[in-house]
Amino acid sequence: MQVITVSSFKGGTAKTSTSLHVGAALSKFHKKKVLLIDFDAQANLTTGLGFDPDQFDSMAAVLQGKKSLESVILPTEQKHLDIIPADTWLERVEISDQLATDRYSHERLKEALHGIDYDFVIIDTPPSLCWLTESALIAATHSLVCATPEFYSIKGLQRLSFFMEQIAQRHPFELIGVALSFWNRRGKSNAPFLDVINETFPGKALETKIRRDIRISEASLHGRPIFDVAPNSRGAQDYIQLSKEIMKRVKHG
Repeated sequence: MQVITVSSFKGGTAKTSTSLHVGAALSKFHKKKVLLIDFDAQANLTTGLGFDPDQFDSMAAVLQGKKSLESVILPTEQKHLDIIPADTWLERVEISDQLATDRYSHERLKEALHGIDYDFVIIDTPPSLCWLTESALIAATHSLVCATPEFYSIKGLQRLSFFMEQIAQRHPFELIGVALSFWNRRGKSNAPFLDVINETFPGKALETKIRRDIRISEASLHGRPIFDVAPNSRGAQDYIQLSKEIMKRVKHG
């Protein structure tokens, strides 16, 4: 089982869309059994698949020992694609109940995932270097970084890189690469931004770039992956290609 943590240092990098559509593509086109975990209290991944985050338990209940992992897994409309939704309890879960006094609380997610029957687990983390992100990276076999070709997104990569390196020293994982979204092939600043990525994560800039496509946002409003709503759109084609590149890198990583 491969556990992929999807991270960014700031919002607006299409991190959640990437988590959702890579997971959906792996399930739909590569016939993999996939579990998505919404580990961000904003619950955008949850709503993006048509679920109400106020109606279901999240990983918070599992980490607190109140629920089993299996009991919080929800099937989606797509075959072999399941989700553990998020809720507001996730935001401060690390200071609640027994977690606050457990010095190894960061490792609970990894322990909870042990032995479950999936080919891929994809964890959508908050856009910050917090307890939730650290826990997800500790649980990961692989990580995927999301960024956009704009100043604050790229600058945040350096801090994220340091954060990931510190965790990987104790809990090794493989960096798949950096996925760029909102890509304009004719952007004047493309080359400098790619230079910064290659300086921060040498050789890890993914070939596939996700171009701007309003159909991606429209799919979220429908609570379904873009492959169901607009299968011939450029967004759908880009995410299909990204999933192929990720499969190749995970296999040969």
